[in-house]
Amino acid sequence: MPQSPQAVLKDLKEKKFAPIYFLSGEEPFFIDMISDYIEKNAIAEHERSFNQIVLYGKDVTVGAVLNNARKFPMMAERQVVIVKEAQSILDLGKEEAQLLLISYLVNPLPSTILVFVYKYKKLDGRTALSKELEKRTVHVKSDKVSDYKLTQWIEEYFRGLGHSIDPRAAQLLNDSIGNNLEVLTNEVDKMLINFKEPTKFTNDHISKFVGINKDYNNFEFMKALGFKDVIKANKIIAYFIQNPKAHPVIPLFSLMYSYFAKITIIHQSRKKGINDMQLAGVLGVPPFFVKEYVTAARNYNLGKVIDIFHYLKEADLRYKGVDSGSMTHAENLRELVYKILH
Repeated sequence: MPQSPQAVLKDLKEKKFAPIYFLSGEEPFFIDMISDYIEKNAIAEHERSFNQIVLYGKDVTVGAVLNNARKFPMMAERQVVIVKEAQSILDLGKEEAQLLLISYLVNPLPSTILVFVYKYKKLDGRTALSKELEKRTVHVKSDKVSDYKLTQWIEEYFRGLGHSIDPRAAQLLNDSIGNNLEVLTNEVDKMLINFKEPTKFTNDHISKFVGINKDYNNFEFMKALGFKDVIKANKIIAYFIQNPKAHPVIPLFSLMYSYFAKITIIHQSRKKGINDMQLAGVLGVPPFFVKEYVTAARNYNLGKVIDIFHYLKEADLRYKGVDSGSMTHAENLRELVYKILH
């Protein structure tokens, strides 16, 4: 049964080490966090030159990995063998190599910590090897954090570091950085260096330390569209056009599509008799954002929302050079916003 990254890290910090770790999945953040912790903490620094081996999948076979794993530590309690890019082990797809690995899984050397770093992929769960890995290793499946869960994840990340964050500030980070957890946590960690005492972070902190303009960002832009605030929406778009590297268009199109998809859900929910209290769960947003989406649904009837999906597709194709004529990217974006708001 796969274990959560948080549970595995808790055990590691309590010095509870297992003989074999298999870290897999599409989200590298948790995989790197666990493998890095083992690499830096499983054995003392002065023991690493003799008792810590880092291998790369593209350079080794299963047999070579196991030959290293079966060695005994030199003048130490344990040794560590880390296989990075394990998804690229040369013969991992061959039955003979898989049987070799299963044999080791059944009877691992207790003095070795063997770590497979299997990023961006998942094993075929139907194979005998996959079933044995789930049964006989500390198995972590690191999935991407869903967009609708990211704000909650950010709040939990701050709590885990002894701080807290206003939900709107968490949403600002979500909308501005997205679910690249490595980039997101790097930005947060750089900010937290300035705060030794427990702090509740607000939009002002994010604006000052992360460099996200609290007035001109994706979050405020979507809010301006939802409330049909023509002046503010156009001011923000002008700012985006002047700062294209900080505000790329394709992610913005995706965010707009997601926003209006939620408006569609509200219209459908109304027909089913779902009330505002229930909408937070249906939309997958914090409860205090429901009022904003309900207001947007009043401003955009279902027919208009369907038109907006058409406008977005049209603008996306033009951005990619389809039927764009002499229209610049800036003109394309301005026209899209005009069609949405009018």
